[in-house]
Amino acid sequence: MRPRPTRSRLPLKSANRASPGPITVAVTGGIGAGKSEALEAFARHGAATISSDEIVHRLLRGDEDVQAALRERWGERIVGENGADRAAIAAIVFDDRDQLAWLESLLHPKVVREYVAWREQQTAAVAVTEVPLLYETGGDERFDAVVVVTAPPELRAERSRVHADAREARLIPDEEKVQRADFAYVNDGTLDELDAFVGDVMARLTR
Repeated sequence: MRPRPTRSRLPLKSANRASPGPITVAVTGGIGAGKSEALEAFARHGAATISSDEIVHRLLRGDEDVQAALRERWGERIVGENGADRAAIAAIVFDDRDQLAWLESLLHPKVVREYVAWREQQTAAVAVTEVPLLYETGGDERFDAVVVVTAPPELRAERSRVHADAREARLIPDEEKVQRADFAYVNDGTLDELDAFVGDVMARLTR
């Protein structure tokens, strides 16, 4: 097995934390890097986990304020019996930075409130949140530690099966994220290797 690139370039905020509750960790990275797989690995190693994307889906499906704002901006047909039409929304914001920025400004504060409230209720030693736009929104300050997952561009494209769009163009480069992260991993190997990396991270966070 190749070396597992566990790293901690910055002093972990968790080392001197005085607040009660779990150590809070963010997992971030580009589209197709393997954030969801990393989140699943954290769950296997005993962490409480939540995905920002799952929160967004829940808001689009059932939050009345969100749905009212969507109707006002994009018309009644954007919301149906089962909630907001995610495919229609994706078509609107694809390569349209203004529309995307508006949508993010609507959803982002609600997403943050939900995952902060969620982690305060957890009893596990570590609570991990998947946050795709962590550094881009200044969200890293809300966490004790950050894990960045990267992968070569061609592998990310193969995994995601989508082309880069306005969201991808606005992302901070992986190189900068890695320099700012507490832990970083190049996810170009097996799931077992990713799992071993996550196990190392959990051990270092809880020792």
